[in-house]
Amino acid sequence: MSDPAGNPRQSRPLDGIRVLDLTSGIAGPIAAMHLADFGADVLKIEPPAGDPDRSRPGFAMWNRNKRSVVIDPADAEDRARLEEFIGCADVLVTSGTEGPFARIRAPERARAGNPGLVHLHLPAFLRDHRWAGDGESAGLVWALSGMCFRQSSFDGTPVDNAFPWVLYLQGAWAAAAATAALIERHTSGEGQLVTAGGLHATMVAYAYLIDPSVPEVPANYGPGGLNPMYTRYQCADGRWILLATLTSKFQRQALEVLGLTDILADERVGDDLETFRLPVNRTWIRRRLANRFATRTSAEWLDALGKADVPVGPLLERDDWFDSPLLGPIGARLEIDDPERGRVVMPASPVNLTGTPADIRRPAPRLGEHTESVEHWAPRPEPARRLDAVSGSGPLAGVRVLDLGTVLAGPFTGTLLADLGADVIKVEIPAGDDFRHRGMPYIRGQRCIAIDLKSPDGHAAFLRLAETADVVVDNYRAGVLARLKIDYEHLREVNPDIISLSITGYGEGHAFSAQPAFDPLLQALSGMMTAQGGDSEPVMGIVGINDVESAALSVLGSLLALFHRLRGGRGQRVWLSLAGTSTYSQCEEIIRMEGRTPAGVGGRDFRGPGPADCFYETKDGWIRIQTREDALIGAGILDGNHASNDDLGIRLTASFLALTRDEAISKLDAAGIPAVPARRQRELIEDPEYKALNVFDPMDTADGKHIFVPGRYTRFSRSQHDRVLTPPGVGEHSTDVLREAGFSEEEITALLDANVVRQGIPMRYRTLTAYR
Repeated sequence: MSDPAGNPRQSRPLDGIRVLDLTSGIAGPIAAMHLADFGADVLKIEPPAGDPDRSRPGFAMWNRNKRSVVIDPADAEDRARLEEFIGCADVLVTSGTEGPFARIRAPERARAGNPGLVHLHLPAFLRDHRWAGDGESAGLVWALSGMCFRQSSFDGTPVDNAFPWVLYLQGAWAAAAATAALIERHTSGEGQLVTAGGLHATMVAYAYLIDPSVPEVPANYGPGGLNPMYTRYQCADGRWILLATLTSKFQRQALEVLGLTDILADERVGDDLETFRLPVNRTWIRRRLANRFATRTSAEWLDALGKADVPVGPLLERDDWFDSPLLGPIGARLEIDDPERGRVVMPASPVNLTGTPADIRRPAPRLGEHTESVEHWAPRPEPARRLDAVSGSGPLAGVRVLDLGTVLAGPFTGTLLADLGADVIKVEIPAGDDFRHRGMPYIRGQRCIAIDLKSPDGHAAFLRLAETADVVVDNYRAGVLARLKIDYEHLREVNPDIISLSITGYGEGHAFSAQPAFDPLLQALSGMMTAQGGDSEPVMGIVGINDVESAALSVLGSLLALFHRLRGGRGQRVWLSLAGTSTYSQCEEIIRMEGRTPAGVGGRDFRGPGPADCFYETKDGWIRIQTREDALIGAGILDGNHASNDDLGIRLTASFLALTRDEAISKLDAAGIPAVPARRQRELIEDPEYKALNVFDPMDTADGKHIFVPGRYTRFSRSQHDRVLTPPGVGEHSTDVLREAGFSEEEITALLDANVVRQGIPMRYRTLTAYR
């Protein structure tokens, strides 16, 4: 067997790794799915009644490649069998405090006899007991984490997500964290507890920059966001298109095609594109653009703007996208025969390891299909060597990464690797990345070298740096690496063990591969905007869903390749695409099978899917509840008399408006009804639990103020890093990086004198207007 490049196939990265999956819901099964897709032997442990989510469409995807074993927690022999499995496992996956196995203390006992066990825990939020029942909930996480008020809307009220993409993100990030722990175990011989909660997923999702001195203003500037050059417009034929001009180059090209360059000459703008987002400008500029787009059909605008290389695309429905010819060449769609569901069409793994690709070996199992046939797991031998982890270093201590990324997905991959302990070096042009100040949250924790890769000396210097690296990350357009002669083929000539990871917009091997892409384009094409808007206007997500999901999945891909290399494999090329990620980010919503329930959609300022599962206003704020109608009646919130769902919503609205936020939460909590306050971001930094767990770190700004940024994107019980992740200045570490790579002082001086390399100073962050 050979890979597409003709090299012999290698074994799968996680061959021989035993995983015990005790979870139900979404995030936990997805984390175990990622491990199973790359070779792990995953036993799904279910109670006699089965996983309560077996009837969900997503079950067919989230539990592929697993084997099902029924364990009755009330039966002593079954409990002993479960303890035996845990005692012989490499990874144990648990979630929350609910479920039939929550009261079994086997994990704690087994870890004493299995010191190499990596226990991956996915609590619904951060730690257990944040709402009644502690059940998994994308809506409650969204409200409690302060995200609900950041989505742009008509009224500035909290907005709910129409699909639980944050839980899909939690599953991917948790799988990456577990793989990091396996890499660390390879050296130390010791396992540990790894916690990747729902809050951690929102921290990965959103660039929290909390300035206590700045009042939080309502996001009531419409569902298209605040940037007139980075939003959707309706054309003369009634269809919507997405203008995705994030950078100044594309913005000026778009204005030229639209015939609106006079906007730049307006005294309110003064040829400064940054002013487009200011409150005094964005409304009239948006109106000018909206009026212009309304003069021609969507096809005409797509043709004119596309010919000028302006990032633009149509707003499609989910099904349109899943049928798109763009997805076939990149292997983003998978069909599998399921013994219970028939033919199922689902997203394939979005992570592409060219030497050790994902392998979908079997459909989701029948309940208890392998209870009798599963083989006995022999205990793991004691490790031959045990080395203590370096205190405060993170599980990836000793791993070096060169980050060529720009804007978001690429750089954020580097920051997430840095959060796991890797030494990440951001490689920038001497002038610096245009997006580095606005994108500061996505470059934190890295060092920086500024180098001209187009010059012969700069190119040669970079290749010498690559000799010392484990991973090289980029998110260039397809073909750019080859033109610069720093693609995988050139890198492995100087470092055969190198792992090259590339993120592109549309993948590889087809005519559209080299087209420019930004996250909103994929939100538009994949149906996310249309689905969130429902029967109202399409909604541009405030979070770069495809960017942040791609970053988390890129970390997973690079770590799978690293782990494989540690176990005797070779380096390899890894790639992802925003297009592939966009199917993963809506995985349950686009899965096809006979008889499935249609996926839900949102609506105008969407508050939730139903009156018992949505946001409500109180006297002094908002709350988010998630329950059933009969539970509300039993709690005394309602009597049993109402005619319809509309009537129920009206009566609940009146009931909660008579209470303060705290009174409503107290009453609901006492009745065992899951409910949380919808919080503003400034509330988060005062949360005692957040402070105890270093959820946010203070960081100085150029004007002497403190802002708060994410502190820990996940938690490791034995190898947690203790750094504050700060952003580097352009070329701040250039000479240090060159010295570490073996350059002499004379060589370094020559590179500086020739302006091939720039030595910079530390970055002092300055507050900027949000860009979307």
